[in-house]
Amino acid sequence: MRHLASMRVGLAALATGLGFAGGAAAGDAEGVAVTLPRPRAEGEVSVERALALRRSVREFSDAPIGLDAVSQLLWAAQGITGPEGLRTAPSAGALYPLEVYLIAGAVSGLAAGIHHYDPQRHRIVPTVLEDVRAATLKAALEQRWIADAPAILVLAAVQERTARKYGARAARYVQMEVGHAAQNVYLQAAALGLGTCMVGAFHDEQLKEILQLPDEVEVLALMPVGRPR
Repeated sequence: MRHLASMRVGLAALATGLGFAGGAAAGDAEGVAVTLPRPRAEGEVSVERALALRRSVREFSDAPIGLDAVSQLLWAAQGITGPEGLRTAPSAGALYPLEVYLIAGAVSGLAAGIHHYDPQRHRIVPTVLEDVRAATLKAALEQRWIADAPAILVLAAVQERTARKYGARAARYVQMEVGHAAQNVYLQAAALGLGTCMVGAFHDEQLKEILQLPDEVEVLALMPVGRPR
């Protein structure tokens, strides 16, 4: 895989903004961070309508999606919604163990590769500049539609952030939290006329290697997203 500069990225410079313990992060070397379009707090589709439209979609067209759609989806998963730093999805103790990555394959205006979401600045930072959808397909038990999606959201977590306060119950709380975030993504996708599906079947270590994640980050779910076929 081609890495940025000397990166293995999930490394230490986003630690300041994202609070990684020993951190996964990329810095702003040569302006590689991409500031996302400002997310909309109001749309044309009501919550009730999005709930009625929500389905798990496993067939995608080959049409790319735009950076504005990516912005909304990432914001729905873990975006900040107020000056206190609270987010779109609830978190036990407001400790926010979740980390969100974007695997981009066919996103207009964005290089193919893996991008790490920075909620504080509503931006993404490239970690690997290579289309890894085919490799992700193999790690995810050859579920063909995963590679067909123009983008894949990766929901991951640093469980230790929650465990520092809640001990053994942290595992339960983190699992609850990823469910909250995933449902947000489902509803936002429905509101945008897109489709997605939460995937939990994959080889953990193989996927972690593809994503070049630090030891403390655990992948919990994949959410391929695109226009329904």
